[in-house]
Amino acid sequence: MLVWLAEYLSQFYSPFSAVKYLTLRGIFSVITALTICWMLGPRMIALLNSLQMGQAIRSDGPQSHLSKAGTPTMGGALILMAMFISTLLWANLENVYVWVVLAVTFSFGLIGWVDDYRKVVHKNPRGLPARWKYFWQSLCGLAAAVFLFSYAQSAAELDLIVPFFKNVAINLGPFYILFTYFVIVGTSNAVNLTDGLDGLAILPTVLVAGALGIMAYLTGNYQFASYLHIPYISGAGELLIFTGALCGAGLGFLWFNTYPAMVFMGDVGSLALGAALGVIAVIIRQEVVLAIMGGVFVIETLSVILQVASFKLTGKRIFRMAPLHHHYELKGWPEPRVIVRFWIITVVLVLVGLATLKLR
Repeated sequence: MLVWLAEYLSQFYSPFSAVKYLTLRGIFSVITALTICWMLGPRMIALLNSLQMGQAIRSDGPQSHLSKAGTPTMGGALILMAMFISTLLWANLENVYVWVVLAVTFSFGLIGWVDDYRKVVHKNPRGLPARWKYFWQSLCGLAAAVFLFSYAQSAAELDLIVPFFKNVAINLGPFYILFTYFVIVGTSNAVNLTDGLDGLAILPTVLVAGALGIMAYLTGNYQFASYLHIPYISGAGELLIFTGALCGAGLGFLWFNTYPAMVFMGDVGSLALGAALGVIAVIIRQEVVLAIMGGVFVIETLSVILQVASFKLTGKRIFRMAPLHHHYELKGWPEPRVIVRFWIITVVLVLVGLATLKLR
């Protein structure tokens, strides 16, 4: 929106033309989203408290979490609000990819909002029944997959890029739709499973989003894409504005969500942010790198799958409790130690993911 205004004003005052630069708008999107969260955060927390939107704690979870009952939840709405406002202000709204990411993020956020509403209003800790949650996630994920498949301008946009190899790419063809569906829905649920401790999910999400933003910028620049041997996708660079907004909003939310949390993200935030990471990785063809950088999300998800499979097949549990962060809690690790160590692991994995751009 401000791109158009700056373009008009540049006729009268030339410095306004600087707004056309993608990197500058990316910085502004971070600052804008961060400022919105800082300004509105206390008011939203107070509103959620007054509406008694307190988190319902499952009785079968760690006993140390029972003290968190009543902490305001659905704070993810603050993240989405800041992200959307910042993106709409600083992004080129003629870019199709921006609207695809916004639509996916909003739809998954809506699913999460319904889930949270059932938890806090209906006092049902399990929220929206799993079959309905996955049905609506699948519908939204497939819709995005079909659109991106039909919108693809070149065969390279349907390739699965294998990192660390310069010329290894697998053309997915029609299987692109199914693969994209699994990436979007899988990432959404992986972030949701990780969001079990104060600040545990939001900082890894910010770190991964920041790295994806860098990759999106490079993917949308023909010279950089050619040099790094990654697909050039026209218009993908504009996703830097969205990822910048996500980083700013995420850091602003972490101000209130850090241990001990004043507010929880809820499914409205975790489902939406996970889906956003997934669809961005699909657009820039970095799904495998997303799995590397989001290794914490992957491990948390695998711990749940392995736990359920082991218990059903053998009647025994592999971990004391799943997802994995609860296992370490029950082993006696203080909550802040689990959180910070998972953050450190994510920093290392994000650096590995960025290194794949050059190590080919």
